[in-house]
Amino acid sequence: MTTTPLRLGTRRSALAMAQARYVAGRLHALGHDVELVEITTKGDVSTEPLDRIGGTGVFVAALREALLDGRVDLAVHSLKDLPTAPADGLVLAAVPEREDPRDALCARDGLKLSDLPVGARVGTGSPRREAQLRALGLGIEIVGLRGNVDTRLGKVTDGTLDAVVLARAGLSRLGRLDSVTEVLDPMQVLPAPGQGALGVECRTADTALVEVLGALDDPAARAAVTAERTLLAVLEAGCTAPVGAYAEAAEGDSGLELYIRAVVAARDGSVSIRKSATGSLGGAEQIGRDLAHELLADGAGAVVDAAGAASKEE
Repeated sequence: MTTTPLRLGTRRSALAMAQARYVAGRLHALGHDVELVEITTKGDVSTEPLDRIGGTGVFVAALREALLDGRVDLAVHSLKDLPTAPADGLVLAAVPEREDPRDALCARDGLKLSDLPVGARVGTGSPRREAQLRALGLGIEIVGLRGNVDTRLGKVTDGTLDAVVLARAGLSRLGRLDSVTEVLDPMQVLPAPGQGALGVECRTADTALVEVLGALDDPAARAAVTAERTLLAVLEAGCTAPVGAYAEAAEGDSGLELYIRAVVAARDGSVSIRKSATGSLGGAEQIGRDLAHELLADGAGAVVDAAGAASKEE
């Protein structure tokens, strides 16, 4: 074991702690002691909708500050919360094996999405989920929602809502998959870019630690999220934008290939632009870039801009 524990920065939420303990466990198995350091972020203390308090980065900035000023040695992020622009002095040293990135419906009485009656109240704090659910034309009412997983599930238990939509990965990490009544088909609702994946960040100058963390990296997961996040960056859309993307590695004619689907949708469901692409794992960044340009050619830029303008007015 190392004599000095690695200080791992994490948010204080139950989900963030579960993710941090997973990474700490992986490092412990490699012979490293790890000490968890709890950091409070702006996203943890505000109850306002994410797109009103800054969207991209509200769960990340405080962790990055702790890294840069030396309070912690590494930090674990939900990769969907990580801004696509690189941070000076920091490196994404590892993307561990990815959990199932799909969204999950947690509804009363075991109902599936197609079973919900017209007017059913469905909670989500995500414009991406709202846009895609509205585009399905099911006649459900979308209700804005913030809070941790237990708080959100409690809104269904107490009858305030008929259902909530959450990331299946988070429910899995918290041992709450028994609350899921349906895992949503990506053909209906695509997840957020990077959803289900973790990002382990450290200082670029800590070359020895960069090498240690590299042992946690999963090449297929990194390729998938690289394609998804490149697409998001080219669209100039943040993590709260109505953009969904799902890339996965699958065996093709000449070995492993990367297949990605993406959607840009108006928040009211009136417009939904979907595209897909395939390529090599090594070309993940270019695949995401090319697919984003295809979406832009079909009018995605106007949809993203309109969504951003609407969130500022709220």
